[in-house]
This record gives sequence, structure tokens and C-alpha cells, in this order.
Amino acid sequence: MTYLILDACCGGRCFWFDKHQKNTIYIDNRVAERGHTIQRPNHTVKPDILMDFTIMGFKNESFQMVVWDPPHILTLGERSIMRKKYGCLNAETWQYDLKKGFEECWRVLKENGVLVFKWNEVEIELKKVLGLFLKVPLFGHPTFSKSKTHWLCFMKIAQK
Repeated sequence: MTYLILDACCGGRCFWFDKHQKNTIYIDNRVAERGHTIQRPNHTVKPDILMDFTIMGFKNESFQMVVWDPPHILTLGERSIMRKKYGCLNAETWQYDLKKGFEECWRVLKENGVLVFKWNEVEIELKKVLGLFLKVPLFGHPTFSKSKTHWLCFMKIAQK
């Protein structure tokens, strides 16, 4: 089956209205079964394919849209509920991992395709993360004034 959309770090698919959107393939590098969180006892992390966003096994220019919501936090304990829910960045390799992740998302994005990137500045400023990427977003927007979450849109515009 051919998919139009890649969720490159699906986690619990929290922001999806349809968590099994038929045109989307969901990947993550982890699995977490139900019951690991008190706040959301039915929360699961169950990707279609177990795969890391830094090394994706898809052909170049495979998707019209890539959605990428990588982990945002460096300092979560191994048994932390937040870590089980959202994952955690490696404190020593996070810059390389995010840079490589962006490059992979860009590689699998078709010409004129859209990359939607979500970032929360809870520990790392958006400016530092964007400095790792070789592309500039078209536009972005914080969720609301007290939130540190940003949604950004990139487009792989065809070169003439």
C-alpha cells in the first residue's frame, strides 16, 4: 500500500483526530502498552512500523506530507511516566539526532510536499533546534501565550 502521509514519531498519536488515518503510516522507535500512565490509562504507543526517525527505511520522496513531533525533553528518568508517554532525547546526542531526523524527514518528502514540525521549548529553545536544520520554515505559530509549544510548516518547494 502507498501512503501519502508519514508520522515520523507517532507516540500515542495524541493530536490526530483519526488515530488510524488510512493514508498515514505511523512510525516510532518504541512501543508502550496500555496502563503505563495514570492520567491516560488507555494511552498506547503502537506504531505501524518500529523505526527510528534518524534512519528511516523509506525511499527518497515517498510522502506528500511528513508530520514530525520528536521528544522535547532531555532530563527524564528511565521510569518516568512522561518518558513512557512522550519519549526522551539523549542528552549527549540530541543535536545530532534532531539534525539527522530533519534530514531524513526532508529526504522522504516529495517535491512540493509539506513537513509539519511540532516543538515544545520546555528545555530547549526553538531557536537552537532550528539552527540545526538546513531549511527555514515558511511559517509557524505558538499554541497559545503560556504554552511553549510551536507548530511550524516547511515546504519542499521545487527548484527551477
